[in-house]
Amino acid sequence: MSSSNFDISTARSKFPALNQPQVFFDNAGGSQTLGAVIESITNYLSKTNVQLGATYAVGKKSTSLYSAGYAAAAKYINASEENIVLGSSTTQLFRNLSCALSFPAGSEVIISKIDHEANIASWVSLASHQNLTIKWWLPKTKINPKLEASDLKDLLSSKTVLVTCTHASNILGTVHDIKDIAEAVHSVPGALLCVDAVAYAPHRRVDVTELGVDLYCFSWYKVYGPHISMLYASPNALKQVQSLGHHFNPSSTLQDKLGLAGSCYELTASIPSVISYFGPDSSASWAAIEKHEFDLQSTLLAYLNARPDVTICGEKDPDTKKRVSTISFVVEGKNSRDIVEKVDEISKGEMGIRWGGFYSNRLVEEVLGLGKDGVVRVSMVHYNTLDEVKRLVGYFDQVLGKA
Repeated sequence: MSSSNFDISTARSKFPALNQPQVFFDNAGGSQTLGAVIESITNYLSKTNVQLGATYAVGKKSTSLYSAGYAAAAKYINASEENIVLGSSTTQLFRNLSCALSFPAGSEVIISKIDHEANIASWVSLASHQNLTIKWWLPKTKINPKLEASDLKDLLSSKTVLVTCTHASNILGTVHDIKDIAEAVHSVPGALLCVDAVAYAPHRRVDVTELGVDLYCFSWYKVYGPHISMLYASPNALKQVQSLGHHFNPSSTLQDKLGLAGSCYELTASIPSVISYFGPDSSASWAAIEKHEFDLQSTLLAYLNARPDVTICGEKDPDTKKRVSTISFVVEGKNSRDIVEKVDEISKGEMGIRWGGFYSNRLVEEVLGLGKDGVVRVSMVHYNTLDEVKRLVGYFDQVLGKA
C-alpha cells in the first residue's frame, strides 16, 4: 500500500488467511495477519532464536532485530523508544501499569463505564488498594452513548489524579475527541489521561504527541500484526511510573519499568513488517483506508438505519470523523445470539460475525440495558469488500425478513 488510490485486491493479497471462503467480520476481536509478518516470525525462530545481548554473531543479529522492532513501534506513533513498552496484551499492560502507579489516599480517579474491561478492572483494583475514590464517567445519553470533554466539568476536581477512557468503543464504534478530552483533564495540574485505543488503531493513524495523551495503549494483533500490544507513557507520565523490574536492572525507560521480559522477541522483531505495509507515505495510505471503510460502513448502516426493528448501538452516521467500521445493533423481538447462529447456519459458517458483550459488560448491561446475549457485532476493516457487506445484508434479510 503506497498511495491514496486504495486497491482492495492488492491489500487482500498481503493476507494469506483471505485466500479461503471465510468472510472475516470479527476483526475487532483480532485482525488477520500480514504474510510479511508471518514470514518475519518464521525467519526469526528459524535463524535467530537466541537470548538477547550476546556478543556472538547470531546473538548480535537477534538483538538488532529486537531493537529495530522497538524503534519502528515508537516511530509509528510519533514517540521515543524510551516511552513505550511491548507486552502480551493491553489487559496485561494496563494491569502492570496499575501496579506501578502510586497516588495519595483520598485522590480521585475518573473511569469511563463504556470501556472494555481492560481499561476498567485495573483502575478499580488500584482504587481499592490505595484508598482512592472512583467517579464513574457515564455518557449523557443511552441512545448514542458518547464521551464528551464537557462531561468532565462535573467530575474533575483538585483531587483528580487519573482519568481513563476509550478512543473508540469496541461495541459502539464511536470516536471520541481525545485531544479535547486531554486538554480538559490537564486543566487539573498533574492529572493523567489513560486511553484504550485497541478499537481505534486498526482504522486510523495514531500520533500520541498530537493527541496530548499521557498513557495510550493498543494491540498490534488488531492492527494486522502479531499477538503483542504496546503501551505509551508521555515523558511526564513516565516519571510517575515505578519500576517493577529486578533491582539490579536499568529502570529509566518504560520497557525497563514494565517490560518484565514480556516483549516476545520474534513478535517484536516482526513489527517493522506491519509498518512497511502502509508504505513510505503512511498518511496517504491511512486516508485511503478511511475512505474505503466509509464505503463499507455506509452500506451496512444504510441497511440497518432503514429497518424500524433495528436499534444501532452507537453512532448512526457513517461519517468517519464520528465512527469506525465496528457496528453493533439489536433487533426488536429477536435474540442477538439467535440471529448470529442463524447467519452461521445459512452461510454454512462462512460469514464471521459475533454476538455478545465483548468484555464491555458494563456498557452492555448498565448503559445499554441489554441482557447477556448483548449485541450483534459486525467489525469491518479495510481488507473487507463491498461484496462481502452486500452478502451479509442478504443473509440478514433472510434471517430478519424484509424491512
